[in-house]
Amino acid sequence: MHNYVLSCGSTADLTPQHFADRDISYICYPFELDGKPYRDDLGQTIPYDQFYAAMAAGAETKTAQINAYEFEEYFEPFLKDRKDVLHLCLSSGITGVINSARMAKETLEDKYPGRRIYLVDSLAASSGCGLLMDRLADLRDSGMDIGTLCEWTERNKLRVHHWFFSTDLSFYIKGGRISKTAGAVGSMLGICPLLNVSADGKLVPREKIRSKKRVIQAIVDKMEQYADGGTDYSGKCCLSHSGCYADARQVADLVEARFPKLDGPAEINSIGTTIGCHTGPGTVALFFWGTARGD
Repeated sequence: MHNYVLSCGSTADLTPQHFADRDISYICYPFELDGKPYRDDLGQTIPYDQFYAAMAAGAETKTAQINAYEFEEYFEPFLKDRKDVLHLCLSSGITGVINSARMAKETLEDKYPGRRIYLVDSLAASSGCGLLMDRLADLRDSGMDIGTLCEWTERNKLRVHHWFFSTDLSFYIKGGRISKTAGAVGSMLGICPLLNVSADGKLVPREKIRSKKRVIQAIVDKMEQYADGGTDYSGKCCLSHSGCYADARQVADLVEARFPKLDGPAEINSIGTTIGCHTGPGTVALFFWGTARGD
């Protein structure tokens, strides 16, 4: 039993078992599928394959932020249990949810004098946040106190790299990340955009690569370019995918072959329903530790 709580959103896209094994708490985001409300509860209410099949068939999706009251309800039991909380919020470059968390923090710290809620803008998403949370659990388990851990997180969070590609541009067009014209031309030419998360936590298109085979090679090349130690990288690596496990497996196989000192096999997770509402099916993401991300 630990004397403080490590916490994040379900958008860290780890499995329920992983969260439980590492003693990491999480709050579930709300979303809608064809007007019906759900919680992004890591595929427990609606399995990921059903969710992405529905999107591919034309189902309408909608996401929402967690509000301040929901954060209060989530945080309060920890404070009642005389525990402080370190909570990582989904990147402010994607959502303003950290503002709701700040409102809840202010209310609860007034209500429970002496207790603290430490909030960190992760500038991360999906299993990139999950990879960061896993390292924080290691440091907590080594005995690091919550204040020192918060400072460590702020210094090191940009070292988690996020690279994505998609074989289906329709949802990126729908979400405005790719123009309709560029998307139409890209789809016709078989272009798979390669994107990453910038230093301010935004998803940014970086390269236009023709064919899935080439973009799979390119994303592993990015890891070699930016990972700590290049091909001598000895840290952990995570992937996440939206209904395209075979593509993620191809990337993982290449990573494991090129980085023989990797700390265990590459972990493959599903992109959860909150982020998946925006990516749609066909996206693969790769996460690893490296030099601090730039713009």
